[in-house]
Amino acid sequence: MSDFRRRHLLAVLAGVSVLGMGSGGALAAPSKRRPKSVSKPTPAVPMDKPKLVFLDPGHGGRDPGALGSRGTQEKTVVLAIARDLRRELLAGNRYRVLLSRTTDSFVPLRERVARAQAARADLFLSLHADAHSDRDVRGASVYTLSEEATDREAAALAARENRAGASLSGMRLSEQPDNVAQTLVAMSQRGTVNDSRRLADTVVATFARNGVRLLPRTHRQAGFAVLTSPEIPAALVELGYLSNAQDEKLLTVRQHQLALARALRASVDAYFGTGATRKA
Repeated sequence: MSDFRRRHLLAVLAGVSVLGMGSGGALAAPSKRRPKSVSKPTPAVPMDKPKLVFLDPGHGGRDPGALGSRGTQEKTVVLAIARDLRRELLAGNRYRVLLSRTTDSFVPLRERVARAQAARADLFLSLHADAHSDRDVRGASVYTLSEEATDREAAALAARENRAGASLSGMRLSEQPDNVAQTLVAMSQRGTVNDSRRLADTVVATFARNGVRLLPRTHRQAGFAVLTSPEIPAALVELGYLSNAQDEKLLTVRQHQLALARALRASVDAYFGTGATRKA
């Protein structure tokens, strides 16, 4: 017998022994033990669909918005901060982000809202930087929708924003008295007031925590056209006053723009309850 055949036979005999040859030469009875159960893989838990945040940099194109004493244009400042905020939100893989405009282009107010509604956005944030006749006035504020503006300043600001090109049910707001335009805007809003107020409260709290200067009575109410979607919680954030020399300078400093974007991102986290591990 060749060495190869001998090794092969020994290997076969060894295999039979392992399988349980008894003393009588027959194969042992199969084991009564139950085979080990194979654990089934745990089904994957479906991930929540990322929330869609719609960012609206105010003004644009032929509408520069407020102008600072040094020539700073509101449309440029808010677009830069909106881009920073988009990067901040996308970095955590928790959100999808759309902007009403990504370039220096004019978008009618109602179209901004319509785009957010068509995309089924979960949140709408409009970013602005205002001007005031009193150059000493400075600080950030947050507006949510109300049928009546809380003070004359809010009413005038709403009327000024609405006249940038809005229409409602075929009626151009720019052709209406301020009080009529404001009433029409307020009437179109349904069902999101409480959520919008909660959003505003998170922005105010986060700004305060991060040292952003705030106006007295920081959370205000007005009839801004961009806040009128019936399904989407919305807030308009005035990031400061370009008419104030200190605010104007800050709003053009990249470090401050990034700080505002991070504070806004932390506000969105807090609103959706996802901010436990993230800092502004």
